[in-house]
Amino acid sequence: MSHCSSRALTLLSSVFGACGLLLVGIAVSTDYWLYMEEGTVLPQNQTTEVKMALHAGLWRVCFFAGREKGRCVASEYFLEPEINLVTENTENILKTVRTATPFPMVSLFLVFTAFVISNIGHIRPQRTILAFVSGIFFILSGLSLVVGLVLYISSINDEVMNRPSSSEQYFHYRYGWSFAFAASSFLLKEGAGVMSVYLFTKRYAEEEMYRPHPAFYRPRLSDCSDYSGQFLQPEAWRRGRSPSDISSDVSIQMTQNYPPAIKYPDHPHISTSPC
Repeated sequence: MSHCSSRALTLLSSVFGACGLLLVGIAVSTDYWLYMEEGTVLPQNQTTEVKMALHAGLWRVCFFAGREKGRCVASEYFLEPEINLVTENTENILKTVRTATPFPMVSLFLVFTAFVISNIGHIRPQRTILAFVSGIFFILSGLSLVVGLVLYISSINDEVMNRPSSSEQYFHYRYGWSFAFAASSFLLKEGAGVMSVYLFTKRYAEEEMYRPHPAFYRPRLSDCSDYSGQFLQPEAWRRGRSPSDISSDVSIQMTQNYPPAIKYPDHPHISTSPC
């Protein structure tokens, strides 16, 4: 990465940030985080009969097999009496995964903020600090998302481990493409954050390289003009003359315009010597 130019880092951080924002937005708004299927095993011919199959997201649960086939309900209403979920463990899974919902939402907000700040920094590259701020927001967004993913996985694993084992019933679950989008978004956002921070360090180093040395602004000692050092100091261009400078100039002018001292006539030298 040390050989990447500022233009390449700008392009890559923008692409990674945009893709991360797009993927986490799709993941949060879709209902394919988790697939679950329950059924019974027929002892006669060892075939299976599906009792319930669903796919769930952060906001909605949709059934595609069983008695509730074709029905979608909001997550906070999936425990309605008329909806027949086969086992209590399935209900507990859908209940506990809601604890992970705030983290992807916070991540979506942070990555959107980081994307806006990053684009402003690319439009106005002289604002070097914006690249650093956007990088921090990208990294925080990725961390928030990975915390939500860990909570989501752990809550499912805990409930699956507590399920009673039975040879007459089976249970399968797998993660959907919405979950894969969220995991991919984490990698993209962390990459965008690292590149944004590195872009900040690169721009800052370039500014220090091309910044004039402070010795350039030292006043020049010259007899050509009393103000020869003034034009080498940018501070003198922006400020007016102080009262002390004005009083000094007035005193110099009064000294120069003061009439010459009175000259007395020369008296003949009277010698007291006896010679």
